[in-house]
Amino acid sequence: MKIVPAVLTDRPDELKRMIAQSEGFCDLVQIDIMDGKFVPSRSISAGDLAEIKTSLKLEIHLMVDEPSKYLEPFKKAGAKRIVFHYESKEDPADVIRKIRALGMEAGIAINPETPVSKVEKYFKDIDILLFLSVNPGFYGSKFIPEVCDKARAVNEKKDRPVIAMDGGLKAENIMMIKDAGVDLACVGSGLFGKGDPKENYKKLVEKIK
Repeated sequence: MKIVPAVLTDRPDELKRMIAQSEGFCDLVQIDIMDGKFVPSRSISAGDLAEIKTSLKLEIHLMVDEPSKYLEPFKKAGAKRIVFHYESKEDPADVIRKIRALGMEAGIAINPETPVSKVEKYFKDIDILLFLSVNPGFYGSKFIPEVCDKARAVNEKKDRPVIAMDGGLKAENIMMIKDAGVDLACVGSGLFGKGDPKENYKKLVEKIK
């Protein structure tokens, strides 16, 4: 299992700092994007991200009602993978096609209450399935352990996408997440909340060895 920094902020200066910190210990970072509609909070824009030069692979997690209108701006800002929500207002198959047409990897995210059965038909068309293990949109939200059961069920399927989990991940529950068959553990406040992110990252990596 790989630890991936998850960046959630509405401040361009903080975005720049968190990406710069992540460059010291990883090659992939997830940027959370919120529109104030799908979730109450808002975040940075594609324009803010475009101002930052980085060698990191950028994954964009779109917590938005209308993902399609964000695809081209984030492609131009350097995104290599777009993960959008099944619960958005658009047809998932249509959004996947648009992401692919722009030459990016595609992923679907599902909220804690959404059954996996709703998205199984898209498995052959996506690179990654992201389980939200908190109610979305707020930094430092409470982890919902039952989501691990859903990840475990997907892990047992033969032709599954990469499994990611995001929300409330920290040292206390990281082994539970690994044991569920998760490939990418997206960690936000568990890395950036207190102390040095690089040291926090090292501690998590040690924990899952």
